[in-house]
Amino acid sequence: MKAEIVREEMNRCGRAGIPFLFGVDFEGIHGFFVEKPLSDPSVYFTIGTIGHYKTPLSPIPEPRIKILHSSFETYQEKFRIVHQGLSRGDSFLLNLTERTPIETNLTLEQIFYHSQARYKLLLPDRLVCFSPESFVRIENNEIRSYPMKGTIDATLPDAENRLLQNHKETCEHYTIVDLIRNDLNIVATRVQVKRFRYVEKIHTSQGEILQTSSEISGQLPDGWQNELGTLLFKLLPAGSISGAPKAATQKLIRQAEGLPRGYYSGVFGYFDGQTLDSAVLIRFIEKVDNRYYFRSGGGITVNSQAKEEYQEILEKIYLPIQK
Repeated sequence: MKAEIVREEMNRCGRAGIPFLFGVDFEGIHGFFVEKPLSDPSVYFTIGTIGHYKTPLSPIPEPRIKILHSSFETYQEKFRIVHQGLSRGDSFLLNLTERTPIETNLTLEQIFYHSQARYKLLLPDRLVCFSPESFVRIENNEIRSYPMKGTIDATLPDAENRLLQNHKETCEHYTIVDLIRNDLNIVATRVQVKRFRYVEKIHTSQGEILQTSSEISGQLPDGWQNELGTLLFKLLPAGSISGAPKAATQKLIRQAEGLPRGYYSGVFGYFDGQTLDSAVLIRFIEKVDNRYYFRSGGGITVNSQAKEEYQEILEKIYLPIQK
């Protein structure tokens, strides 16, 4: 379905107070829309405590995920294009992503049912997402965003302090918070940063990681539901997985990555008739021609080093499943 249709359907159901599930790809070209999704068999999701899914009937084996092959040389060429753009001043922060072939002993359905994440989406035989990152939440005329930028292996000595004191991660986080604050100012008033760089722990099949996020809020006018699709589309794509400034950065992303991202790093969400909760589509596995690909990325600045950034995207290849 074209993204424009998704936007208009969101407006229609928002005005009528009808629950719906929606998704929009990173490029803002395609999307999906499911009215009253809690009984629709074509899509399964969980957002917080709300969702539509079957209860798994059997236990799963010990989760395994293996990188089939990766090429630093290929990544390095993408990095070079990005770094040239950063040096020219086209962008000052860009989220560069990679598509890594993987092998796993679990199906997309098993990964969906057993992964632990606030936001999960399964499009059967196409993709599974287990995202820790909120896009926006809207309740009682308040819109909130929780940009996530910065991760570290929780088992490292003094991991939390090392993450909080990391100069590169701190600079990236300031940039993204400023970008999201400006985005919210497009649709809201009284925008403020309520929490800055708080730390959360995520459990994965390989161990635990720490991540830093911030909370930014603003006030929406009465009747925001009437133009919910229009409002949300003004905020796309999510700043944390594109960069700043957005327009020039998106152009540089297309030059460097070559292929469309599709639903990876797009957004999806659920409107219950009164409130909205949505997520950024990261921590993402897609199935293409019976092969699995894990999509991951990281923020690049003019001071970034290709080897370090490449290692970071490989470290993000995990399953959030505890046995």
